[in-house]
Amino acid sequence: MAPGQQTKMAVCVAVIAKENYPLFIKTVTTDNELKFYYTVHTSLDVVEEKISSVGKNANDLRELYLGLLYPTEDYKVYGYVTNTKVKFVIVVDSLNASLRDNEIRTMFKKLHNAYVDMLCNPFYKPGENITSKNFENVVIAMLQQD
Repeated sequence: MAPGQQTKMAVCVAVIAKENYPLFIKTVTTDNELKFYYTVHTSLDVVEEKISSVGKNANDLRELYLGLLYPTEDYKVYGYVTNTKVKFVIVVDSLNASLRDNEIRTMFKKLHNAYVDMLCNPFYKPGENITSKNFENVVIAMLQQD
């Protein structure tokens, strides 16, 4: 890779409320933003399916990382759910073969930590759209890595 060139870790990061409405969605470019909204929305069915199957197995209750939800021709969609049923969805370019499962897990943990920090703000009301600049900066760092 040429010096100064950035690799994209993720092309879209979304935070979805317990009631399945978006709290935050950020994409790399605004060209295909509607496509990513659709991709995130369609992934919610798979998330719900995985959550319900985890509920049947008591050993998996602490596993928040849902793994690969589904691949498309251009993207891979990964999911993560918090204990309070808030969902995180990260969409990655399918051509990015260097991205491993443990790196995706690390991205979700960073996102979860940033979300918890944002929730600790006394001026944030849970369920409202996320407008925190610190949270957005963490997401932007995930979208473009050096």
